[in-house]
This record gives sequence, structure tokens and C-alpha cells, in this order.
Amino acid sequence: MTWFTVFSVFVSLCGGMGIGGHVSAQSNSGSGNSAKIISQDELAGPKISSELRERVHNKAGQDRTRVIVQFNGSPTPALESLLKRKSVVVHEALNELRVRTLELPTTAIEEMAAYGEVSFISADKETKPLDGSFGHVGITTGAASLLPTISSSSTSLDGKGIGIAVLDSGINSSYRAFQNDSGVSRVVKSVDFTGEGRTDDPYGHGTHVASAAAGNTKIYNGRYAGVAPNANLINLRVLNKNGLGSASGLLSALNWVLANRATYNIRVVNMSLGMMAVDSYKYDPVCLAVRQLANAGIVVVVAAGNNGKDAVGGKIYGQIHSPGIEPSAITVGASNTFGTDARGDDVVATYSSRGPTRSHWKDLAGITHYDNLIKPDLVAPGNKIISAESPNNLLVTQYPLLDIGVSSDSNSRMMYLSGTSVASPIVAGAAALLVQANPKLTPNMVKMILMYTAQPLASFNMLEQGAGALNIEGAVRLARLVRTDLSNATPLGAVMLNTNTLPVPYTTIAGYTFPWAQGILLNRGYATGTNLIKQYQRIYDLGVVLGGGVAIGDGVAIGDGVAIGDGVAIGDNILISNGVAIGDGIVFLSGTTLADGVAIGDGVAIGDGILLGDGVAIGDSIIYGDATVMAQSAMINGDNTTCMK
Repeated sequence: MTWFTVFSVFVSLCGGMGIGGHVSAQSNSGSGNSAKIISQDELAGPKISSELRERVHNKAGQDRTRVIVQFNGSPTPALESLLKRKSVVVHEALNELRVRTLELPTTAIEEMAAYGEVSFISADKETKPLDGSFGHVGITTGAASLLPTISSSSTSLDGKGIGIAVLDSGINSSYRAFQNDSGVSRVVKSVDFTGEGRTDDPYGHGTHVASAAAGNTKIYNGRYAGVAPNANLINLRVLNKNGLGSASGLLSALNWVLANRATYNIRVVNMSLGMMAVDSYKYDPVCLAVRQLANAGIVVVVAAGNNGKDAVGGKIYGQIHSPGIEPSAITVGASNTFGTDARGDDVVATYSSRGPTRSHWKDLAGITHYDNLIKPDLVAPGNKIISAESPNNLLVTQYPLLDIGVSSDSNSRMMYLSGTSVASPIVAGAAALLVQANPKLTPNMVKMILMYTAQPLASFNMLEQGAGALNIEGAVRLARLVRTDLSNATPLGAVMLNTNTLPVPYTTIAGYTFPWAQGILLNRGYATGTNLIKQYQRIYDLGVVLGGGVAIGDGVAIGDGVAIGDGVAIGDNILISNGVAIGDGIVFLSGTTLADGVAIGDGVAIGDGILLGDGVAIGDSIIYGDATVMAQSAMINGDNTTCMK
């Protein structure tokens, strides 16, 4: 069994990891029109992941293997008979996802794959946290201007009533930052998927992450408040006391979300964790589950990973983790604000994982096909973030300097973390504010709005920053203008806003004015133009993919005048931003070179960095700021733990 990791950096925590799986465009019943399901015959690909196939052929010294089996229909009696053999142990049936997790003889894997009802079999992988100051985050993102005030209570936003599911190492629900105005915990549900029978946070990652998304203003005069300080939290514990979990446990939690989303009004899911991305998102079981959540109307926000540089500080490309490789997810990289509220000095954090996605599949001829999608989608503050500290957690126990020393009260302590793990919940909190401002927004609309209003950071390319840096002020301003009667039945080109006056595409924070990106990322290129917000686009529907590299809806392709209307410019280049709008930058890499292995091959240098192919991870690092100790936690598969200053 392989594991997943959390993407945070402790004090400058950069420990990244990942989970692999299989993705197709399946929708949950009642979620609206579904995207075209890519069949096995169309892809001409195998039913067994390349990693697992190698284990089957080599036996890898194992006679039994834990696997995740995806189905495209109900098992026939013959397959049920195989599943009932004494040698086969079914651990869980995840009906919402059409998945079963089980253990069986390695020699029986190919036999199971031969059944028509089986769509894909992959190994049950390990998951880990991708770890991570808050202080000024509310100001620098624009969230602080939206908090309730006596003079503007009718227009304020704080996430009230919105459920954010946090899949992590648990949440200390008694922590003061999670109380509502009546002193009652806003952690409305806690479920353990680790088998340890507890839902608190002995590791210390989940509490920090949850507070970044939804910590209240009761501590230190709100200095370290989360982005959506009155949102409800659903604590789904998938990382154990050592910060480790499994793909099957993560799938169980996602299955639970689908089954219980209405009960707790779960509109946002945050996953500051990941696995090495080996299998294409078209097959990765966790990516497929994320797609089902998005099709059901849930915004899924995930950390990109912390593998942006090598041991000597050189840039690395192609290290986005799973499920960050999934097109329907909002994949978040980390920015460094240097502790200033004004955004003129913001940069992409050196450790933040860069695209393109290098997950892949092999056809029956053995030819490798890489996904090569542009990721991350945007970046958010992730460096030296101060947030809640779970009592006596493992991270602070091992590294006491993580505690910032502001309180002796165990329910008011704060700690430093850095990494895409903390950037992700900041975007999750932003998503909660958007759906509070406009409950009718689809996940694709939320993603579009966040990208369209992002701030392009000068001198960084799309594979580093996506559309740019999170701008909550601009995003909420635009979300409030979107009509609330839009649906999958709305025709392409229909008026999208409730006003004829377009929002001014600039935001001013702490005296610094910056332009919006005014565009979105699509697959291996981008789209720009005011018609992205003036006219309704089919890519905003439920059940379709915004930039997935697959057919949209009923087979209509992006850019044919049907999926995206007139007046939208489509570009096929990867650009270095000049700090203005998307499309005005300098060509960094032509989109045509992102085809299967044409110009981006394993180990081939691109631009100013090095690309690693085949999902090979190097130096998944936990960085401890100026500390000199080596972190030993949450490292597997020969990943190097690196101490960087």
C-alpha cells in the first residue's frame, strides 16, 4: 500500500506528496448533464495501471496486493463469484463512486481486469500532507474587506451556512477559532477514515489548515483569522497520527461527501494532501472521484505540491501531485508575500510545484501518452503562514520552533507552516465566500471567476502561477454580478451578468493597484476576452470540464464556437506574464510542444527549468525555514528530505 502526503512547509514547510488514480467524466445522479465518458476502446488503453502492471508481471516479491477497482456497471454473477473467493478480501464498497477497495492475490489481478464491468484497477497508494501565517492574509487577499461590520452588515461575507469539508489529519474542534458567536463549535461533523477511532488532530496539520480556511476573529483581535471565519467545518480525518493515509481511505471520505453533501450543505472540499501522479487523470481513482464531486456541484480545492526546486535551488517542472492533476479541481500553488499587505512584491514561492501535469497512460502498443495540462490554476499566500495549533501535536513536539509563542492556552496557540498545503485552504475559504455571495455558482463558474480576477505576477510563467495570485475582493465583486437563474439549460451567449456595466478589472489593496488576469486557463492554452463574463459559456455547466483536454458535454470541443462563443480569443502558448492580463505576456513554451512527448520528454530542459517525466518525484521536502534539522516525517519511496534556508 502506498500513502499520501500533506503539502505544507513547517515554518517554511515544503513537504509534498501524492496519490495516483484514474479519472473519467462521470456524474453523480441528479447532478445535471454529464461530460462525455471516455471509453476504454476510445483510449485503447489498458485496464491495469502501469505501476500495478509492473508489480503483476514482476510479482515484486508480493503474493497479495491491496487494490482499488473501478466499475462501469454492476458486477455480473461471475465477477461476484470471484469477489467472494476466500482469497479475496473486500474492504469497502463505495457505491457513490462505483468503487471497491480490496486485497487479493497478485496473480488474480489480470483475471479480474478481464471482466467487462471492470474499468480500471490501481494500487491502493499512500497519501501524505502537503504542509504550511496568516496575520496579513485577510488583508492581502482582499478577504478582510468583506467581513461583517456595523455599517455594511447587508453586504458582508463570512461563509455563514456554507460547509467546507476538510480532508486532513483531523481538527481540534474545541479550539477557540472554530466557535460561532454563541461559543458553539462550527465543526459540525467529524468522521475518522484512518481506522484509529479518533477525530482530533494528533499530527497537527488539519487544525492549521482548517483555521486558514475558516478560523474566526476571536483570537488576537482577528489578526490570524481565516478567510471564511463563520463557515461550518466538516472534519473528515484521512491522515493518521503520523500524517499518513491511503488512497482507499481518501476515496471513502469522498464517497461520504457525495452521500452527505445535502445534510451539511457541503459546497467546498479542501485537500491539502496528495500522492505521486503516475496514472493519467482519466484513470486515477481519486481524480475520478473529484470529478464526480464537481459534477455534483461541489468545489474541490487541492494543493499542487512542494516540489518546485531541486536540492541546489534549481527550478523543476512537471511535479504536480494527484489529485492536483485533475482538470475539474482548483489546483493551488503557493505565493510568497514577504509579509507585506501590498502585492507589488509578491512572487511564486520557490518550492511550489510547477506544471505541466506529467501523469500518463500507455496504449496497447506500449506508447506513453502524457496529460501535459497547465497547472496550477492559481497561487495563494503560502509562506510562513500563522494559524491554529492543535494541542500537543506531533509536528510541534518534534520541532518546538513551529510554535510562535503567543499563548500558553492550548486552545489559543498558533504555529507557523508554509507550503501549498496552506495556500489551498485560503482558496477554499475564498470559494466559500463566492458561493455565499451567489449560491447558484457552479464549480466551473467559481474556478473561472477566481482565475479571471487573479493578479498575474510579472516574470512568472503559466506553469508556475496559473492565471495568477488569488484576489478575493475582485472575485466576490464579480460573483455578485452573475445572474442567479443560470443553469445547464441556459444557451451559449446568453447574458451572464445582472448589469450592463462590466466590473472595473482592477483591485487596490494596501494602496497598490493591480490588473485582473481577464482570462482563464484551458487545457494547454488560455482564453481571454470580456465575453467570458458578458456571455454564458457552455464550459460553465455542471457535468463538463473547464480545460480538461477531453471532449466537452456531448462531444463538442473547446473553441468551435459552440462550447465557447464569439468574442473570446483562444491562445495555444504558455506565456511568461508581464504583470498585466493573460495573453499579453511573452511566449515561454508553445502549446503545440505539449503534445505526447514531442518537445517535453523525460529529463528534457524547458525554458529555465528541468522537467521530470513518468511521475518521478525528487526531494519531496519539508523545509524548516532557517532551522538546521532534517525532517524525517512523511517521506516515502526514496524521496529525499531536504533542509533548505
